[in-house]
Amino acid sequence: MHTRGRTLRFTAVLALTVLTLTGFSTGRHHSHSRHGSSEGGGGCSSSSQDHDTSTSSGGTTNGSTHRSRPTYRSTPTATSSATARPLKDGTAVLKRCASVADPYTTVEVRNPNGREALFTVKVAYKDRTGFTLADAGSQVSVPANGKATLRMAAASTGALDRLDHCEVDPRATADR
Repeated sequence: MHTRGRTLRFTAVLALTVLTLTGFSTGRHHSHSRHGSSEGGGGCSSSSQDHDTSTSSGGTTNGSTHRSRPTYRSTPTATSSATARPLKDGTAVLKRCASVADPYTTVEVRNPNGREALFTVKVAYKDRTGFTLADAGSQVSVPANGKATLRMAAASTGALDRLDHCEVDPRATADR
């Protein structure tokens, strides 16, 4: 009878040890706070337990290793241009008006944005009475927080002999 009791006790201890090493519990609940949820421990239906056993270099089972699987990880995504802040308009300053000798107008465009942008610049070619001989528009790409020089051809070379001055719209419209 003494041997039978000892065998039962040994079997119970062995079963408890196996259950403990494989991640099963004996009625106690383990609470894991991961992303605001809590899961009860125990049983093989628990998704937070990994019941894999690894073999160490000595060939024995390493039952004390317990790893939790990640439940959910947010993945960072690139910000699309649709959700990015809208671009601010830039500034345009006339540097040189077109003439018969050089039929190009030079304008400096500044970008106040933290990223490269495309700007539209508008120029009006006027005679000495203020009459608009021609209007022109052109686009230029300007680096982030930088400036670019735009050299644009006069809209009408026939009007250059009557051209008195150029007027540049000081607002360079951001296009993208």
